[in-house]
Amino acid sequence: MKLYLVPTPIGNLDDITLRAVKTLQSVDAILAEDTRTSGVLLRHLNISKPLHSYHIFNEHQTVQRLVNQLKEGKILALVSDAGTPGISDPGFLLVRECIKNEIPVECLPGPTAFVPALVNSGLPNDRFTFEGFLPHKKGRQTRLSELAGEERTMVFYESPHRLLKTLQQFAEILGADRPASVSRELTKLFEETQRGPLSELITYFSQKTIKGEIVICVQGKEPSRGKAKRIYDNDVDEDNE
Repeated sequence: MKLYLVPTPIGNLDDITLRAVKTLQSVDAILAEDTRTSGVLLRHLNISKPLHSYHIFNEHQTVQRLVNQLKEGKILALVSDAGTPGISDPGFLLVRECIKNEIPVECLPGPTAFVPALVNSGLPNDRFTFEGFLPHKKGRQTRLSELAGEERTMVFYESPHRLLKTLQQFAEILGADRPASVSRELTKLFEETQRGPLSELITYFSQKTIKGEIVICVQGKEPSRGKAKRIYDNDVDEDNE
């Protein structure tokens, strides 16, 4: 018995790892966020395995059934539509229940959209916070206000039809001159990354049709000089110990 978490390409199908292919070939069944999307990938890889639906709308109802199958000795793989399962995708509940039931869980390394977007943004990436999708309505303004003082680079996922609204809200709360980047269609034919102050990004994307999945990176608030100095002093003290 074992559960594998298998990252899948975020766009370019050639980004699948050899280990991921071997794992998908070896399991008893594959759990997919959307069986149609994962079916395209499996056909591309010439993999024929039972494919079962596991998504945000049915995971509460199916977790115990899957745990029972694993206890019976099944080896299952969980994939999302794109990227690593559990990162802004279903997966956490099943992993938690497997751990509670002492079922081995192994997560393979592989594609995750926010990593190339962050590295390619040109913003500081030694320390960052991944926020995923902001709440659509309730709690959205509260969360944005909480992030106003965040000094690390912030990374968000967003849908095309919400991009402009989100950039405008960032500008209102964080300042229109705050450096940011917007990456879309990562690894695909029309991959694009735009960088600049939030005001310039708003102007740019208001003049074009927006398509594809979006990753937004926003520079954190500049730390005060006093705070920066204290951090430096602490570092010096540690080096001298």
